[in-house]
Amino acid sequence: MSVNQQKTSGAFIAASWVALVAGAAAYLIGLFNANMQLNEKGYYLVVLLYGLFSAVSLQKSVRDQLEGIRVTKIYSSMCWFSSIAAVALLAVGLWNATLAPSEKGFYGMAFLLSLFAAVAVQKNTRDATAADGPATRPL
Repeated sequence: MSVNQQKTSGAFIAASWVALVAGAAAYLIGLFNANMQLNEKGYYLVVLLYGLFSAVSLQKSVRDQLEGIRVTKIYSSMCWFSSIAAVALLAVGLWNATLAPSEKGFYGMAFLLSLFAAVAVQKNTRDATAADGPATRPL
């Protein structure tokens, strides 16, 4: 299956990076300034890192499937599970947190912005790599 390849605009690439940096920075600055125990801060930091990694991995596996690159069902399922689990872990953590509702909303929105932007940055990076020509693949 062939995917139409168009060059990604510089504006979209810049907007994706700005969204990723803004979302992650806002989340991390909020976390740094939060009045919570260190173990709680660690939990939210790990959930962000896990979410970013799982979102990028999911984007890659979906894109590989679209381009006809074989992806095992177990890996694809793990990507979906990890992405859903990261969002669920944040939701459960915020539900049980002793934070103001506005703070909970802030963390939730910054987290989702970061995940979406990470997917967009990964897409742009892959599109730019594909535009450079076919990659050599090890056997």
